[in-house]
Amino acid sequence: MDDDMEMFDVFAEGSGLLPSGSTGKKELLSSSIQKTEMSKRKQKEARERANQLLGQLATGSGANKDIGTVSSDDGNETDGNDTGVLSKKSKNENTAEEITGLTSHPRNNIKTVESEGNCSHEVVLPPNVEYVPLKPRTTAPAKMYEFQLDAFQREAITCIDNSHSVLVSAHTSAGKTVVALYAIAMSLRDKQRVIYTSPIKALSNQKYRELEEEFGDVGLMTGDNTLNPDASCIVMTTEILRSMLYRGSEIMREVGWVIFDEIHYMRDKERGVVWEETIILLPDTVHYVFLSATIPNARQFADWVVYLHDQPVHVIYTDYRPVPLQHFIYPAGGSGLYEVVNMQGIFREDKFTEAMNVLSHVGDAGEGGISRGKKGGTSGVPHVVNIIRTLKERDMIPVIIFSFSRKECEAYATQMTNLDFNTEDEKTKVKEIFVNAISLLSEEDSKLPEIGRVLPLLLRGIGMHHSGLLPIVKEVIEILFGEGLIKTLFATETFSMGLNMPARTVLFTSARKFDGKDYRWITSGEYIQMSGRAGRRGKDDRGLVILMVDQQMGQDVAKQIIKGAPDPLNSQFRLTYNMVLNLLRVEGINPEFMLENSFYQFQNYDALPQLYANVERKKKELAGYKIDREAEISGYYQMEKQIGVLKEVVKEVITKPKHLVPFLQAGRLLHIVSNDKDFGWAALLDFHKKANPIDPLGLDVMYVLDVLMLLSAESAKNLSDITQLRPPNANEKGVVEVVSVAISCVSEISAARVKLPQNLKAYEGKQSAGRVIKEVLKRFNGIMPLLDPLNDMKINDAVLQENIVKLQALEKRKDNHPLRENSKFDEIYKQYEKKLEVEAELKVAKTELKKAQSLLQLDELKCRKRVLRRLQYCDENDVITQKGRVSCEVSAADELMLTEMMFGGIFTDLATPQLAALLSCFVFEEKAGGTKLADDLSGCLRAMQEYARRIAKVTKESKLEIDEDKYVESFKPHLMDVVHAWCTGASFAEILKKTDIFEGSIIRCLRRLEELLREMVGASKAIGNGDLETRFEEARVLLKRDIVFTASLYL
Repeated sequence: MDDDMEMFDVFAEGSGLLPSGSTGKKELLSSSIQKTEMSKRKQKEARERANQLLGQLATGSGANKDIGTVSSDDGNETDGNDTGVLSKKSKNENTAEEITGLTSHPRNNIKTVESEGNCSHEVVLPPNVEYVPLKPRTTAPAKMYEFQLDAFQREAITCIDNSHSVLVSAHTSAGKTVVALYAIAMSLRDKQRVIYTSPIKALSNQKYRELEEEFGDVGLMTGDNTLNPDASCIVMTTEILRSMLYRGSEIMREVGWVIFDEIHYMRDKERGVVWEETIILLPDTVHYVFLSATIPNARQFADWVVYLHDQPVHVIYTDYRPVPLQHFIYPAGGSGLYEVVNMQGIFREDKFTEAMNVLSHVGDAGEGGISRGKKGGTSGVPHVVNIIRTLKERDMIPVIIFSFSRKECEAYATQMTNLDFNTEDEKTKVKEIFVNAISLLSEEDSKLPEIGRVLPLLLRGIGMHHSGLLPIVKEVIEILFGEGLIKTLFATETFSMGLNMPARTVLFTSARKFDGKDYRWITSGEYIQMSGRAGRRGKDDRGLVILMVDQQMGQDVAKQIIKGAPDPLNSQFRLTYNMVLNLLRVEGINPEFMLENSFYQFQNYDALPQLYANVERKKKELAGYKIDREAEISGYYQMEKQIGVLKEVVKEVITKPKHLVPFLQAGRLLHIVSNDKDFGWAALLDFHKKANPIDPLGLDVMYVLDVLMLLSAESAKNLSDITQLRPPNANEKGVVEVVSVAISCVSEISAARVKLPQNLKAYEGKQSAGRVIKEVLKRFNGIMPLLDPLNDMKINDAVLQENIVKLQALEKRKDNHPLRENSKFDEIYKQYEKKLEVEAELKVAKTELKKAQSLLQLDELKCRKRVLRRLQYCDENDVITQKGRVSCEVSAADELMLTEMMFGGIFTDLATPQLAALLSCFVFEEKAGGTKLADDLSGCLRAMQEYARRIAKVTKESKLEIDEDKYVESFKPHLMDVVHAWCTGASFAEILKKTDIFEGSIIRCLRRLEELLREMVGASKAIGNGDLETRFEEARVLLKRDIVFTASLYL
């Protein structure tokens, strides 16, 4: 068997297959989960299907090789009598080969169902399950609606009537909640319990209020509130549901349906793993309703759920918008809107070009490339005011204005000084609602600056919504907007999450956002989610979306943002210590089980047939290359590579500012290469210095050159986007433009200089300069005389001199090489280069295939277990210790750090306010300025940081990657003094004077801290430490007061 076929050993060596049914898997997670056997019939079918798949793959590729059968542990072909792999193993027997059931699990069946209207309907079925058409309802519906349902809603409700799980993928505000309400009504009718999960607590509170008004028998469970937990319908966050599953809650035995709202947030980098854990751990007896924004891989997600729970899952998909959208661009400096996508979804290239022509060419050079776009800001305030005034005049409000920073939101809102949207009657209603809400606060809290500042805006129908606001203010604004009393709302993109609050118009203040590393164009998925708020069903005949643009944007970029596909639902699965310890704690299941069943792993396995076919295709393509005198060509190629390396080394020396700057005179011809694209010879106009963005100390400077160079006409439309600038093709005339480039883009320096025309801003001036450059190149037959680094530039560098000698010798050998005499040399050489490309592609394809076949993150799991053993959280048999059980109680913050500190006695000697202040470092995540702490707080902070360094050291020794300094800095002390003051009785107004951090961020930190303290109370109880339990409870009581824990207006 050759090495390519050996990559499929993972198929042949699996020790048993994952069962197709609920037997062999967990019924419910509890401490008494029993080992079970997989059905002999199903196991044998699974092996036969696996071998059939392998045979098909091999046959399909033209191979005629025996690639083996799926075998049992002892290497003999199975007769179906072995046990499934889900029984818990001991003493670390798990290997990648032993837990590969998914690779050989029979494929699910997919059936397209004929559907009505503008939706598609597919059903994913478990293997060997035949599709039976859904039965029409013969009894009264579980819930009646006062309006005509859309096709997708009717299709989904029919699935629920048949007790089938369903995934509904539709645009924002399309009416997905109708489906969830029906599932709840049916559960209540049938005396079953139903769980409704939402991504965040605020949404849970809102959904509780909505469902409680509709059904009455509704409860709420979040980290902050528990109301009516014995209700038939319980609204909760996904984290609460996961916790219930790990602890084997009795509630789950009574649950018939689980509704996952906003399931597309499973792609969230930080919290997405919680959704995966929860879906994996849920029992097979439960049915599901998944509500999602439009996702292109909805069927793949359903396929995964079917694999996990052995039940049919229907996929109802629609991209229909009840209210069509018109998309406009507002170019900065312009005086009007340009419709770039009409209501029929057609992109209008003529209008887009008009909009871009309004913008002047702007650009700024960045590191290693041609002019980058600049970040946004509030310089667009006058434009926003003008647009909003126009919208008001044309009756196109209410409008939601999305801005990508909290400070920008507030700056825009406070600049609307001359605009008033509310009548006197509406002002009276606003004041009444606001006063009623604020009456819940103490007299002192009701006089906080933010409350006084926001009321005048609200009275004029202007609001703002972001995470830094006081929660009660944010909720008042949501209520006022829902009542139509706020006509202009400035919001961050979190407002687009879940809240059913559409407007007539949506306005983006920028097409770029900061993603934590750089300013970038917003993605099509982000645009779709936010723009989906435009258009109110039953009120508007169309929704308007306006995108403000303050710099050149390529047409392809605009199309990708406005017309691009929604973001796919990709797994963000990652291992956590809390997950590993909880899975070790439960009998009958192990961490490998979680890895094997993750959506992350499923997506990799799902790509196996395509990856295998790609390997075979590349092998066949490679076999087709027959190169004449290949050994000689290879030697010549290696010599070319050496020349390239030496040229780059020489270039790095001569382009250093101290060597190059003295020769940067206007008119100097420079050879420009950027992003691996050769722009040829360009004329220097000027140069300037700027700070280097990657130098935090500001000691280094960059040199930026303004050059006149030839570009393709299409790419020249957007000089600020370095990724799309390119030279003209051979048969293309091109245009000459002034572009800013980094000094590192200079490849060669000519000894020639040209005299440039005076007016280079005008089109004719630039084209005239281009003709001058072309004439100079023609005079030298295309081979420009270069400045000699040693003789002309006078660079005194022995290494440079040695490399130039080597370079000259190699170039001489290359010019005199016998192959150059072959008339077909160029053709043969290009063919050889193409063969090398295919070889590289084949290598990548093999690597991708092997990676997809292996159990991803298994090495990381082994390393994490090593850490846990070193720190004595579990023994060599993976049995968790007392420390491990304590750590299982903590999920709100770093469980290892807190457990180490608890067992190390660091909390014992701290006063209660100090204890709370120290724990605030675990729950505050925002960036903030430097913090000066009192000695008693800085002392315990240093002690905590020492624990962090110890854990980092053990982590590094256990072969896990970790940046010790970053890990220590992840525990942020910026609110320690604020929390200490709060716990010693200071008012909220007093603690605000200690920091510039937003009020809402402080309250969020204090609420998360209270949740952590509750977990620490439970952890102390787990080890029987009554003193610590009392201390943590005391700290919790000190926190829970006044505005910080004012009840939600939705409760």
